[in-house]
Amino acid sequence: MSQTILSLELPSDHKEWGVDKLCQFLQKLPETFKEKGIDGVKLQKLKDAEQREMSISCSVFCQVFNDPIHGHVELHPLLVRIIDTPQFQRLRNIKQLGGTYFVYPGASHNRFEHSIGVAYLAGEFAQALRTRQPELNITDRDVLCVKIAGLCHDLGHRPFSHLLDGMFIPKACPGKKWKHEEASLKMFDHLVKCNDLEPVMKQYSLVLPQDLFFIKEMIGGPQNTNAGQGEEWPYEGRGKDKSFLYEIVANKRNGIDVDKFDYFARDCHHLGIQNNFDHRRFFLFARVCEVDGVKQICSRDKEVHNLYDMFHARSFLHRKAYQHPVNKIIEHMIADAFLKADPYIQIEGSGGNMYNLSTAIDDMETYTKVTDRVFELILTPPSQIYVTDPEQSDSVKQILIRAGGQTELAEARRILKRIIARDFYKCLGKMQWKQKPTEEEIDQWTV
Repeated sequence: MSQTILSLELPSDHKEWGVDKLCQFLQKLPETFKEKGIDGVKLQKLKDAEQREMSISCSVFCQVFNDPIHGHVELHPLLVRIIDTPQFQRLRNIKQLGGTYFVYPGASHNRFEHSIGVAYLAGEFAQALRTRQPELNITDRDVLCVKIAGLCHDLGHRPFSHLLDGMFIPKACPGKKWKHEEASLKMFDHLVKCNDLEPVMKQYSLVLPQDLFFIKEMIGGPQNTNAGQGEEWPYEGRGKDKSFLYEIVANKRNGIDVDKFDYFARDCHHLGIQNNFDHRRFFLFARVCEVDGVKQICSRDKEVHNLYDMFHARSFLHRKAYQHPVNKIIEHMIADAFLKADPYIQIEGSGGNMYNLSTAIDDMETYTKVTDRVFELILTPPSQIYVTDPEQSDSVKQILIRAGGQTELAEARRILKRIIARDFYKCLGKMQWKQKPTEEEIDQWTV
């Protein structure tokens, strides 16, 4: 639980006060509270100027997480409330690098800790800009929204992360265009609604629905369907004067953002690969400048080599891990197994309706239950199990996940057993792109 501490700011000559003068000073405080009608909720919403006028300071104490990459990090109580939901806890069971775990034994980290890391870095970056450039008028609300966007940016990942995006869905649902960012937005809405978080957000001074729009825009880009059709500024959450805030979590302009900063450091740590990029140095030298009428996050020219290290780290990770030949073979095998099992996997969702792997994205209650455990469900008999519904407070209620019988799953199970026995498909060769790949193709295979 977080703590809110109310402290007094005494004048510089308070040490010279006697008992009577100190009591007189203290008596003014309850009178001011009654006069202004300040209760527990309004107390936390007082602006800094109002607190100074009343000679008080109201501070929210954050919860501390021990992260292997960033050390001890403090997270705002609202972020902790989001973390302690079934929708976010689901990320504990989704590997960050999917099938790479079968190649690199250390790649056992999950989307859960990555999301916490991105939230922390997002807050650190926003605060760094705020401290060095007070003229930007970055508010506490802005910083909190940026942190939430960082925390929730990966809520929509399917099992085995990008594997199902690029290999499973195009075959299971031909013609269906789907990105995990879209699912993240749907899951975020579901999380807020199911856990009744809007009153909590208002308690911490967020303005709804504006700040909800802002958070979702930072994750998935403009939500305005008319964007790019004559609209001068496509975003609704914040105005053009704060355009730079949209470049912190998911930078659509140049790809330099805290999402990459965290997974570069985290993936290299778990893979045993050297990471020469220093995001802390980038924070120190980054500034917001107006370029072509738009405020953008820029870096000093002398920092070009640090940025080269960042792009080199990304290239190196792709060559050594993400696009590792054995890793790609394993991911193809998992996708093949899931395709064969898909018609026989049934997961109960909202209204008692049943969904399978390829349609689970259509129902967030179902999607909350879909994690990497599907691999074990197919691999290990019995082929049907009961699991506690994470969205029901009654722990007695159980929901059936059915994965067909021995006959239906035999072929899918055979493929997964080959992975366990390291009897992989054979790599017959490689080919180079004759033409530059399209942005859609790049997005499809980008981590």
